Amino acid sequence: MVNLPIFMNYSPAQKKNKGFIQHQLRRSGAGFTLIEILVVMGVLSVLFSIILFLINPAGQFGRANNAQRRSDIAAILNSIGAYTADNKGVLPTGISTTSATITDAVNGANICALLVPKYIPSLPTDPSLKTNDITTCTNYNTGYTVVKDANNRVTIAAPNQEVGDVISITR
Repeated sequence: MVNLPIFMNYSPAQKKNKGFIQHQLRRSGAGFTLIEILVVMGVLSVLFSIILFLINPAGQFGRANNAQRRSDIAAILNSIGAYTADNKGVLPTGISTTSATITDAVNGANICALLVPKYIPSLPTDPSLKTNDITTCTNYNTGYTVVKDANNRVTIAAPNQEVGDVISITR
């Protein structure tokens, strides 16, 4: 005689519940069904997509870079203001009525030697350039532009802004 597990020996009363018992035995040993796992994975993927959309890492980095740009152009403009105050209202010679990038290149606004290190410790650079701030005034490019109007009001701008912001300060 073969030894059957105890659950295989049914009494007459249990025989009519045989299907239920077999279902319970099958269910208790099987864990989750494939469809249950797929449904949970689908729900989780939708939740993760919504969270990622709300967080928007690219937008966060863009806003952080724009905040850095605002800080940088304010620092440059403050140093130009300090230079102008020390020189009886005369602006640095590299600033003209034509917008130019603050750089030592041809047609650039070469104002580094006039400002660094007396009025600003180093010229900040645009975050998109991925370079260090400028402490030596040779072969440099800040990525920011400067222009003066007819009333000698200076405007510094960040042309590489992100997320559609316009970043410029005029004083």
